[in-house]
Formats: sequence, structure tokens, C-alpha cells
Amino acid sequence: MTEDDADESALSRPQRRLLRRIYNGRTEPVVIDGRPFLTFREASRYLLTLPDDARDAAYLEMKRQAG
Repeated sequence: MTEDDADESALSRPQRRLLRRIYNGRTEPVVIDGRPFLTFREASRYLLTLPDDARDAAYLEMKRQAG
């Protein structure tokens, strides 16, 4: 298991799968807290820096913007 895999495991499997779908081939960034995200890796790293409540809120906002 790589370091990235261990870090990403803090997100649930369904969350990781949805984020990968959201960011696959994205050309317009999803903006959360004034920060643009174009890739799954950028988004997941950001989410992992947040406390649980803020992480859930940011994840839901990413999901909303992608829809």
C-alpha cells in the first residue's frame, strides 16, 4: 500500500469512487472554499486536511457542483 492509498483510505470507498467520477476528464474546476480543484488527487488531499464535519460539507458541495 502506497502513502497515497493509505491517505485516501480515510475517505470511504463510495466517496473515493464518486470523486474519481467527478474529476475524471474535468476541464472546469470545482471551487470549494475559494480553491479550484481539477483532479481527484487535489480534491482528496484537500478533503483530508479538513475536520470531519467540514470534510463532509466540502464533499457534499463537490457533489452538488458536479451534478
